[in-house]
Amino acid sequence: MSNPQLLEFKEQIKSQSESANHAPDRQTRRLLLYLFTGTRGGYTRLRIVMLLLQKPYNTYQLSQKLEMDYKAVQHHMKVLVKNNLVSKIGEKYGALFYISSFLEYNIRALNEAIDKLEKKMNTKKVYL
Repeated sequence: MSNPQLLEFKEQIKSQSESANHAPDRQTRRLLLYLFTGTRGGYTRLRIVMLLLQKPYNTYQLSQKLEMDYKAVQHHMKVLVKNNLVSKIGEKYGALFYISSFLEYNIRALNEAIDKLEKKMNTKKVYL
C-alpha cells in the first residue's frame, strides 16, 4: 500500500525536475538517501523540503503547517542547512528558509530517496 503523500511528493518532484537534464553524482545520491531514508527524521525532513519547494517559510510557519513542535522543526532545519539542502535568509525567529541551489540542481535524486522511503515504510514500522 502506497502512502498518498509520498505519491504526491513524487509528482511534485517530477514536475520540478523536468528542467534538470543531468544525473546527480554518487555522493549527492548517498547524502539524500541517508538524510531522508537512513535516519529517524527522514520523512519529516522530506515533508519540510516539499513545503519549501512551494514557497519559503520560517520555523514557526513550518511547525504550524506540519503540526509539530517548534523545537523539533528547528532541529530538522539545522540538519537541512548543515547539509546544504536548505538556505536561510535572516536571523533568529524571523529567518526564512528556502531550497538551496544545490538541491534545486540535484532535485532528481529526491525521487530515488522517496522510492526507498516508500519501500521502507511498506516493509516495517517507520517513525513519522
